[in-house]
Amino acid sequence: MNEIIRIQGRDLSPNDIAYIKEQIATHPHWHRTRLSREICAAWAWRDEVGRPKDMACRTLLLKLERKGLLTLPPPRRSGVNHLRGKSFQPVLHDRSALEGSLRTLQPITLIIPKRGSETELWQTLLTQHHYLGFKTHVGQSISYLAQTSDGRPVACLLFGAAAWKTAPRDSFIGWSAKVRENNISRVINNTRFLIPPWVKVPHLASHILAMALRRLPDDWQNKYGFKPVLVETFVEQDRFKGTCYKAANWQYLGVTSGRTRQDRYNKISVPIKEIYVYPLCRNFKKTLCEETP
Repeated sequence: MNEIIRIQGRDLSPNDIAYIKEQIATHPHWHRTRLSREICAAWAWRDEVGRPKDMACRTLLLKLERKGLLTLPPPRRSGVNHLRGKSFQPVLHDRSALEGSLRTLQPITLIIPKRGSETELWQTLLTQHHYLGFKTHVGQSISYLAQTSDGRPVACLLFGAAAWKTAPRDSFIGWSAKVRENNISRVINNTRFLIPPWVKVPHLASHILAMALRRLPDDWQNKYGFKPVLVETFVEQDRFKGTCYKAANWQYLGVTSGRTRQDRYNKISVPIKEIYVYPLCRNFKKTLCEETP
């Protein structure tokens, strides 16, 4: 390989790949995490708050291996969802009917679950009641748990990395493929939103969405050192109508193609989803279309 290739937002020269291969050969006892950390240190590859971009580097290494450009040391565990095979121990929670007006539930609070009972409850609700379930999330993310004044959970949300590309969204923003590659981190995806089935409260979903979006930019900056400017979500047409997103003033952009990023031969069909976005600031398009050096 003699040309420059771009992976995970980095231009890699033949010398860069030769350096990685040299580290693997020179340190055969290094596991993949140690390898990625050493590369981040050597390349000064850090995020906005100065932390090594370890997960991005590990993804880069995997992509290089898939291209046949190097061979990584064997993994020490079977991937990020290595705990999936262990027996799941759900947290017991009140499932009695919760009905009435939104006013009767106030004040509703939105918390970021911490380790322990809050996180276990959040995982339990998604595992048992969301049609996509719960999987260990890789990369940048923030989760929220909404509770009533007496501590009963009424919603779970998860925000994470945006889709790499989708034609309606990219046309709406107006960015080029190169600019998208550099600025995609400023877009985040509402990948999970659950109102438990025993909660029947009109306008609750749109109210909680609005609460989450008001605090999301600051929470994201506190955790990752920068503010996102646009949120997206994908609503499966055959399952949902997207009512709460419409009520919370999200903008409908169109539908997905019904294909996956692994579908090179147009043979893999997946459910078609409606695409909605919500700007977090007025000049979001300008920010997303800025070319970085």
